[in-house]
Amino acid sequence: MSSNVQFLIDNWVLVAAAVVSGTLLLRQSLAGATGQGISPDEAVRLMNREKAAVVDVCEPEEFAAGHVIGSRSIPLATLGSAQNLPANKEQPLIVVCASGMRATRAAAQLRKQGYAQAQVLRGGMKAWREAGLPVETGAKGKA
Repeated sequence: MSSNVQFLIDNWVLVAAAVVSGTLLLRQSLAGATGQGISPDEAVRLMNREKAAVVDVCEPEEFAAGHVIGSRSIPLATLGSAQNLPANKEQPLIVVCASGMRATRAAAQLRKQGYAQAQVLRGGMKAWREAGLPVETGAKGKA
């Protein structure tokens, strides 16, 4: 037997761990590429055609540094008791954070609260800026 084959046989546990690890990483990368949520272009379409509300779940400092124009600032920690969510639970909601991670949790929480059309902006504000879409700064959010 060649030395490579003998190495694989002698270290089968390490080889199996490497294969499993690689598979999980590849799966995660592919899931991120197709991703959960909507693109910035899809978000703009929803905002224009279906009057979707934008909920930004960033912390106040992050929100003040830059947010989608007209978005509502509702930090993730206060989402359960937020008073400034749309009254119409059928209205589409676009949930935004810096990168999309907090928004994913927030959208799940909003769906449990009855907002069936809560969707995440895939890539968050980072993707929004990269798409060249307008950003508003300051702490003033839509009430």
